[in-house]
Amino acid sequence: MFFSYHEPLFRPPSEAASLIFQITIGCSQNRCKFCGMYKMKQFRVRSLDDIFTEIRSIPPRYRPGVRRVFLADGDALIYPQEGLERILDELNEVFPALTRVGAYASPNSLNLKSEQDLASLRARKLRILYYGLESGDAETLHLIDKGFGPDQMLEQCLKAKAAGMKLSITAILGLAGRKRSAEHAAATADWITALSPEYFSLLTMFQRHNDDFLKLIEPLSHGEILLETRAMLERLAPQGTILRSNHVSNFLSLAGSYPKDRQRLIDTVDAALVDAKRDPRWYAEIPSYHEEYY
Repeated sequence: MFFSYHEPLFRPPSEAASLIFQITIGCSQNRCKFCGMYKMKQFRVRSLDDIFTEIRSIPPRYRPGVRRVFLADGDALIYPQEGLERILDELNEVFPALTRVGAYASPNSLNLKSEQDLASLRARKLRILYYGLESGDAETLHLIDKGFGPDQMLEQCLKAKAAGMKLSITAILGLAGRKRSAEHAAATADWITALSPEYFSLLTMFQRHNDDFLKLIEPLSHGEILLETRAMLERLAPQGTILRSNHVSNFLSLAGSYPKDRQRLIDTVDAALVDAKRDPRWYAEIPSYHEEYY
């Protein structure tokens, strides 16, 4: 069975082994100036009939092997509550070994869900939300037209934690450019410390359908991105947060947890800085997007 996905289709690295059902097309927010992921799509919510048809199309012999499901597109949590509950109920009925469902969540969609709504979804095995903070710096968020400030987003994520949801938060290195690199690193670290999410992922700013935004900032070089990374890692102080930088945009892979691996992670960046100063890429600016990476 091959689904007729509305391409391009994105999912977090940790959902590589998950069965993906595309319950919405595009992103309901789709206004962030730095992001080119869904600019070619008109947002819409797919019908329950179409989604149920896809779920039931999985042959019975394969159903016991499905343990994880990821709901796409960029903001599946925006799906109306009653319909989303019915989708989750259907997934649990069709896949008896299902342990976890994941989805992207935007500030727009999380703002519309009450703690009770989220608890109801979690009871139906929607257990992890992938949430794009991008930056904890209010001025940077205004620049990218995120639509929400850091305090509002922290309140939303604390609500999700209270409902029992696991959160995977992403921030983007180089997003603020040279002008606010220090503020971006410090404010993002403080925001993550205040939330202590289960997961914190670092991406790196790169060129993809966002040329107009890149004209608004002075992009960081590879070396400067490493310096920004170090500043953020040094200030971070969450409890029980797993940190990763394993996205295709990253040129330095990091993996560890806070507070246990804090010094090792900083030492890894320091070693990369020593090597980078001997590498011509130290002065190279942000990488361009390559289709073959996705």
